[in-house]
Amino acid sequence: MTFLSSRFSRNRSELRLNEPLSDDQILKVAPSIFAVAKHESRSNRYTHIPTGEVLRGLRQEGFSPFMVCQTRTRDESKREHTKHMVRLRHASQIGAGEANEIILLNSHDGASSYQMLAGVFRLVCANGMVCGDVQGDIRVRHSGEVLDNVIEGAFTVLKGFETVDSQRGAMKGLVLNAGEQAAFANAALALKYDTELTPAPVTEDQLLRARRAADQGSDL
Repeated sequence: MTFLSSRFSRNRSELRLNEPLSDDQILKVAPSIFAVAKHESRSNRYTHIPTGEVLRGLRQEGFSPFMVCQTRTRDESKREHTKHMVRLRHASQIGAGEANEIILLNSHDGASSYQMLAGVFRLVCANGMVCGDVQGDIRVRHSGEVLDNVIEGAFTVLKGFETVDSQRGAMKGLVLNAGEQAAFANAALALKYDTELTPAPVTEDQLLRARRAADQGSDL
C-alpha cells in the first residue's frame, strides 16, 4: 500500500495470509506487538500503549489480523519493542477485492507514536496494487494519560465504517444518465482545477473513460 511506504521501514520481517492470523503466528514474526511494557530506555514520562490490548479489542468487534510486520533492529534488546504494524479486516473480507480495513502502527521504544488508520481499500490490478481513501487517521503520543484516547479513537473508527458502508451502497445503487455523468465530471474538474482561469488539462470525456473493465458502468 503506497501510502504506508513512507511510514514504515522496508527492512522488516513480515507475514501475510488470506486468513486470520493466530497469536502464535504473530509472535514468530512481530513479537513487539505483544510487549507488556515499554523499553528500558524510555523515561517515566513515556506511556506504554499496548498494541496487543487494542488488537484483542478489535477482534471482539469482528476484525481479524491478516498481515503483521515489524522493523528489524541490530539491538537485540529492542526486538520485542520495536516499530510494528498490524492490518485487520473482517474474516469474511480478508481475501476480498474491496474491504474495510484498520491498520495499527506503534512501537514501545520511542520509534513512533501510536497510529490507527482506517479506510476502504480495493485491489485494482493483478500485481497487487491497492488504492483507497483513509477515512480515519488517529495519532496518540506516548505521554500522559492516553489509554482513554486510544479506546475512544478505536470506537470512533468503527462507527465511521457504518457511515462509509451506507454511503458506498447508496452510490452503487444510483445510476447516472449521460448528462448527469457529464455534469458530475465537470464539477469534479472545477473542484480539482480553477477552470474559470484556465482550461483543465483533461476533458470531461477523458475523465469519464474507464481504463479497467471493473470500472465500466453508469453508477455513481
